Parts: sequence; C-alpha cells; structure tokens
Amino acid sequence: MIRKVLIVDDTQADRISLERIVSGAGLQAVLAVSGAQAIECAKRDKPDLILMDVNMPEIDGFAATRILKADDETRHIPVVFVSSKNQKADEAWGQILGARGYVTKPYTREQILAQLQA
Repeated sequence: MIRKVLIVDDTQADRISLERIVSGAGLQAVLAVSGAQAIECAKRDKPDLILMDVNMPEIDGFAATRILKADDETRHIPVVFVSSKNQKADEAWGQILGARGYVTKPYTREQILAQLQA
C-alpha cells in the first residue's frame, strides 16, 4: 500500500503540481530537486513510490533509477517516470531500468492517480 511518495523534479512548478495531486490523494509527499537528492531521500525516507523526472542536471532520472535499482536498500521501491521526453525509446529505456510506469508531461491528475493506485 502506498502512503509516502517521493517526488523528484528540478522544476518547481512540476514539484508543486505533483505534490498537490499526491497530497490530495491523502498521501505524504517528500520532495527532491535532483537525482542525487532523490537517492539520499529514498534511503532516508523509505518512500513507497518514486515519481521521477528524467531531464535533470548532473544525475538525470535514468541514472538515479539505475543507482536505486542497484542498491539492496532501495531496489524494491517502484519508480514511475514523469517526463517531457515522449519518445518510445525513452519509455522502453525506463522499462529496461525497471520502472513501473512512464507518464509524459503534460499529464493529467487522473494519469498520476492511476500510477499511485496501480
């Protein structure tokens, strides 16, 4: 059961939008602004799900997910990419990395809720 969601996005507007959806669903939201911060937060806060942007400086969402999935402490946490990258290759790469889902921006509230309930 999902109670705590880690939201990772370097764009404040997207973080706020996702936080509203997550909080509105009665879930706790934890925020991170980078892939590096996502890795720290995942280890510290033990979220039940991660909503991860792909395009971020330094460590992008794909690299952060690769690191999380290689770590025994965090490999079990489902990752859903929420990205403006809408090529089939990006979605396929997300699946290869072990992501549970891939939502393209602009997304709807219903798309995010469906991922939270999946």
